[in-house]
Amino acid sequence: MCRIWICLVTGFALAGSAAAETTVVTDKLGKKIEPSLVDASGKPALLTALLGEKATVIVFLSFDCPNSNNYTPTLLALHKEYSKKGVQFIGITETEVTAAELKTKVAEYKFVFPVFADPKFQIADSFKATTTPEAFVLDHNQILRYRGRIDNMYSERLKRSATVTDHDLKNALDDVLSGKPVRTPATFAVGCPIGSREPVVKAPTKVTYHKDVAPILQSSCQVCHRPGEVGPFSLLNYKQAVVWAEDIKKYTASRAMPPWKPSANEFPFHNDRRLSAAEINTLADWVDGGVPEGNTKDAPKPSTFTDGWMLGKPDLILTTNEDFTLGASGHDAFRCYVMPTNLPEDKYIIGFEVKPGNPRIVHHTLNYWTLSDSARKLETSAKVKAKETDKDRGPGYPASMGIGFFPGKSPREDVPSLGNFGGWAPGQVPRFLPEGTGYMLPKGADVVIQTHYHRNGKEEKDRTQIGLFFAKKPVKSPYQSAFVAPKNPIFMMIPANKEDHKIDGTTYLHTDATMHSVMPHMHLIGKSVKVTMTPPGGKPATLVEIKHWDYNWQETYWFKKPLELKAGTRLDIEAIFDNSTKNPNNPKNPPALVTFGEQTTNEMLFGFFGLTTPDNKRIIFRNTPPETK
Repeated sequence: MCRIWICLVTGFALAGSAAAETTVVTDKLGKKIEPSLVDASGKPALLTALLGEKATVIVFLSFDCPNSNNYTPTLLALHKEYSKKGVQFIGITETEVTAAELKTKVAEYKFVFPVFADPKFQIADSFKATTTPEAFVLDHNQILRYRGRIDNMYSERLKRSATVTDHDLKNALDDVLSGKPVRTPATFAVGCPIGSREPVVKAPTKVTYHKDVAPILQSSCQVCHRPGEVGPFSLLNYKQAVVWAEDIKKYTASRAMPPWKPSANEFPFHNDRRLSAAEINTLADWVDGGVPEGNTKDAPKPSTFTDGWMLGKPDLILTTNEDFTLGASGHDAFRCYVMPTNLPEDKYIIGFEVKPGNPRIVHHTLNYWTLSDSARKLETSAKVKAKETDKDRGPGYPASMGIGFFPGKSPREDVPSLGNFGGWAPGQVPRFLPEGTGYMLPKGADVVIQTHYHRNGKEEKDRTQIGLFFAKKPVKSPYQSAFVAPKNPIFMMIPANKEDHKIDGTTYLHTDATMHSVMPHMHLIGKSVKVTMTPPGGKPATLVEIKHWDYNWQETYWFKKPLELKAGTRLDIEAIFDNSTKNPNNPKNPPALVTFGEQTTNEMLFGFFGLTTPDNKRIIFRNTPPETK
């Protein structure tokens, strides 16, 4: 679920409930299975006519489950390899689709083996299947020899393992084809549960869907969980909510959804996505009460969503000159697009909107401008190296962190060579900056947008646009940035096998300033981070604390009431890093010394602040406090 933000697909979206138990299911092993199949046109089909000469793989799929969709390239590769050895693959989808819709989905994901619908779970029942994706291997006599996961790509639903080390389905096929007992006949399948077979309770009770649940879903979920958006499934009606009811209860109770990382702060933020305790209890009561539908007369009016520019027509719209193609499989992609502004004079940005061409795959953007030619050089280099066979291809260049280069010397003495103007993610509501402020955009600058993409198991295309709104009145207080970091950040080192390595840093403001925003930043092995502010002669106050750091969830937090800070204010950052095998996000196995750097396998620690100053004074911040008279 999400309240004005992304309901993430790689680690943050609801996609079926994680099993409460991880007991390996062994039902039907060693037995002959003869399910009844129905093809895409609704006609019965005989399994015996589809069986492979040596073995058959039955794999349960769901087009609504990200885990399942992300396995498509793996399944296609296995089919290509083993179909030559007498193995047939057959897909079974629980997703309720028409014959035409199933045909479209099969074409989208480029399945070259037959896929059958199972809306009433009859085939799933014959196998005692519980999860998507879940694979079953039948030998040439239709005897079940293996059931479980395809491999260990996921340690839990939507949480990728650092590397794939166990190829369970492949091993099972090799054993069956060689006439050997399967070395591991049953494994625990990680993914989304196959839908409930229980009858839906429709008798009105105290808490019902239409009166109590639908309004919460409208305000907190549907902005992402609707067709064409980034949510992996829709939550627009009663039936859809019932399918995901257990997840709604579990993830809202743990506050994993809606996604909101700050766990402690003394100053309220805009766009706080947390549900109230009353809302969480309402959702739990509805699920515990049997998910009753209630009276449709109690239903709220359907939500309406704006597809155009929310702030009006932008003064400048920037985009690429062609689509970017994102490959079906692999880790997330970070692509930087260089967009010349050709502005003849300096401008101030007072608002912006980002419009992805393909919301299903765009996770977020980071927005920069540069007077340097470094971005253009990187894009030119990427074009030279590009091949038609590249799975990721098109405009821009890859960069795993930021925009792939350091600022360098500016061609102008009055402005730096590199600046930023915030970021964006699906569901975020655009807003203008306070009157009299703005992000400076120098004449002739290039806008460079780093776009974070999620893969969904099939090739996708995207052409992102960004609309800029310029100040029409004089800007008295240009937006400025300051940061806090370790004393010598380039020398930061995190020892191998240390799960609680502490690093901190301090800076002092030497000018009065108004603080509008705060953003902590680390890489993959960050564990927790806290940013505090101590006024001269006062006590520390928490600006933001994130106890469970996640590299994929980095955003700027805007204070509802800007903070008025005096010169001498101390800003501190303290973080814990986990460079051990206990950290599933550790990119190095075995763990190794991690040092400062731009790559995701390196580390950083920064706290960034958005500030304005009286009379447009330049922000001054240093590691030592200002001298007092």
